[in-house]
Amino acid sequence: MKVVLLAGGQGMRIREETEFKPKPMIAIGERPIIWHIMKMYAQYGFNDFVVCLGYKGHVLKDYFLNFDILNADVTVRLGRGMHRDVTINDTHGEENWTVTLADTGLAAMTGARLARVRRYIDSALFMMTYGDGVSNVDVAAAVAFHKRHGKIATVTGVYPPSRFGDMVVQGDRVERFLEKASVGTSCINGGFFVMDQRVFDYVSDDDTCTFEREPMERLARDGQLMVYHHRGFWQCMDTIRDLKLLEELWQSGQAPWKVWP
Repeated sequence: MKVVLLAGGQGMRIREETEFKPKPMIAIGERPIIWHIMKMYAQYGFNDFVVCLGYKGHVLKDYFLNFDILNADVTVRLGRGMHRDVTINDTHGEENWTVTLADTGLAAMTGARLARVRRYIDSALFMMTYGDGVSNVDVAAAVAFHKRHGKIATVTGVYPPSRFGDMVVQGDRVERFLEKASVGTSCINGGFFVMDQRVFDYVSDDDTCTFEREPMERLARDGQLMVYHHRGFWQCMDTIRDLKLLEELWQSGQAPWKVWP
């Protein structure tokens, strides 16, 4: 099964980091967040990726074209009049991935990006997610859920914790305060979609086609959109605050999304 990664947005809410690189290339630890996402999928046996490029897509191309050198010890033989001789020695976490890097346009929205990579998706079922969020969702279980219900699309519903505690109020009187819950009560779109080829009837090549709007709304009206509930860890990286949280979790050695050895 192919895994489509949406990696073309401009990341305006985290401009401090995206001035010179696309959002999926923002590092957590020493690796870009897109690597963390791909490692999670690979842990479940999904190693074939289609990356939808847009804003500063050349940075992602450079990263994957030089992936072996960037993630290995190398020996370089230098000399006048010689072609450069590079030997790749021990790698640090060798990845057995196939990565298709597809330019889907600078201004395209998510639905248009999906429509433009259709030619690379040759599996009956495929997955899709955003290039700026991590989770410990069991994607294999999500795929099994999708196969059981037989509808066109499955979206993972997540329950992010509230940033603030709640007040319990009776009339105009505050009765007590509730601390922030570790898991919220409201379900939102967490990405980690599973879909079949029929979904392409719901998206278009038009730049303005936003998958989360008209396509998903039509799928819901047609009874073709199901939700896989995930009450574990999920965190997007929209702001510097989010990035700092993810960095702290990674440095603690207790990052919940690290499901690989």
